[in-house]
Amino acid sequence: MSKPAAISPRNRLAGLGEARHLGLVVALVLLAVVGLVTKFDNFATTSNIVSILTLAATIGVITVGATFVIIGGGIDLSVGAVMALASVWATTLATQSYGPWVMMICAVLVGTGAGLVNGLLIAYGRLVPFIATLAMLVAARGLAQRMSDRKTQLIQTDNSAIVDLSTTRLLGIPLLVYIFALVVVLGWVVLNRTTFGRRTYAVGGNPEAARLAGINIRRHTMLLYALSGFCCGIAAILIMARTTTGSSTHGDLYELDAIAAVIIGGTLLTGGRGTIIGSILGLLIFTLITNLFILNGLNTSDQLIAKGLIIVVAVLLQRRNLKERAP
Repeated sequence: MSKPAAISPRNRLAGLGEARHLGLVVALVLLAVVGLVTKFDNFATTSNIVSILTLAATIGVITVGATFVIIGGGIDLSVGAVMALASVWATTLATQSYGPWVMMICAVLVGTGAGLVNGLLIAYGRLVPFIATLAMLVAARGLAQRMSDRKTQLIQTDNSAIVDLSTTRLLGIPLLVYIFALVVVLGWVVLNRTTFGRRTYAVGGNPEAARLAGINIRRHTMLLYALSGFCCGIAAILIMARTTTGSSTHGDLYELDAIAAVIIGGTLLTGGRGTIIGSILGLLIFTLITNLFILNGLNTSDQLIAKGLIIVVAVLLQRRNLKERAP
C-alpha cells in the first residue's frame, strides 16, 4: 500500500492562506449582518457602501505598501506622516501655480523620496527599522507643520482635476476607489508574479539564505521602503481629492490602521509570509467596524478599544499557527 504524497511547505502555506482568507470573509459577512440588524435603513444603502469604499481607499493604498515592507521583514511607522508631508508639499502655492499634474507628481516624488531615505538608513545605515521610521514619522510631521505654518492649505479652483477624482463617478463609484483597486491589482501582480515579489518573500523569510542565493539584501530592502513611500504619495493625492486640502494633520494614526490591517490579514510580523488580498480584507474589516460605530452613535474611544482587542487576538492566532507548524 503506497504512502500518501507529502504536502510541500509551499502548498501547506497556500492552504493556510486560503483558510485565513475564508475566515476574514466570514468576519466581514458577520459584521454586515450586525449592520443590517442594528441600522438597516442607514447601512443597506448605496451611499453608505460608497462611503465605506471611499474611506478604505486612502488607507488601502498605504496598506499595499506596508504589506510589502512587512513581508520583507521590516516595519514602517512613518506612512501617515509621509502622506501628510506629501499633501502639504503638493498644495503649496508655488507648486499649485504649475497645475494639477505637477501637484500629483510632486506628491509621489515626495513620498518616494521619504521612503528612499528610510530605506537608505535601514539598509546601508544599519538602523533598526523601528527607529529609522519613527524618526521619519517625527521629522516628516514636523516638516509638514513648518511648511504649512500649521495651517490647512486649500486646493485652488484652477486645480479642480484633483478634486474630480473624488466627485466624478463611474457606475456610481468615485474615481479614487478605482485608483485604489488598480493599486491593489498591481500590488498583487508584483508580489505574486514577479521576481521582485519572490525576492521579497525570500528576504523576509530567511535573509541569510536569500543572500547566499545571490539576492542583494540591502538594495532590495531600500526598494521596499521606496515602494512604501510611493504608495504614500498616491495616498496623498487621494486624501487631497477627498478633503480638497493639504494638511500636516492628514494621516494621523494611519500607520497603526495599515499595520493592523496587514496583521489581521495574516502577514507575519517576522516577515516571509503574507498576501495582498488578506491585507485588504483586514482593512475592510477595520473600515466596516468604524462605519458601524459611526452609524450606531458609539463612542470613538470604544472603537479604538475594539480595534486594539482585534489586533491582540490576531497576533495570538499567528503565534498559535506558528507553534502548530513547528516540527
